[in-house]
Amino acid sequence: MTSADGDIGDARRAATAFGSRECPDADLGALALVVSELVTNAARHTGGWWRLTVRGEGRRLDVEVEDRSSAVPAPRTPRFDGRGGHGLNIVGALAGPLEVLPGPHGKTVRARWVTGRQTSARPLPAPESHGTSPLIGQQL
Repeated sequence: MTSADGDIGDARRAATAFGSRECPDADLGALALVVSELVTNAARHTGGWWRLTVRGEGRRLDVEVEDRSSAVPAPRTPRFDGRGGHGLNIVGALAGPLEVLPGPHGKTVRARWVTGRQTSARPLPAPESHGTSPLIGQQL
């Protein structure tokens, strides 16, 4: 799904529908929140266009959000005055470290975890592929 197909709420609904169908052990609340935070960040900080891809393979669940910015997202200190800083910290707590995959016209931010257990459990190791870089080397 892309930003041309719907908004952040549509992205959450599509992801949880996929999760309930394809990954019955997935924590759908965590999935909805991860999708919401990553799509919101793409919409707010990178010019508005985004593409959401959710994949389930066995017990692994991947959420990828592509955008048109090459800037690597950086976790911020959370603020409690309505100015944000919570998104990447929330995603990190639910899914573990993020991956940033540079692309020819921007980047893809990937959250990955194993279903059927608490989402705050230790994440899978990053795949060994060229062009993959961990999010600023930090575990959120």
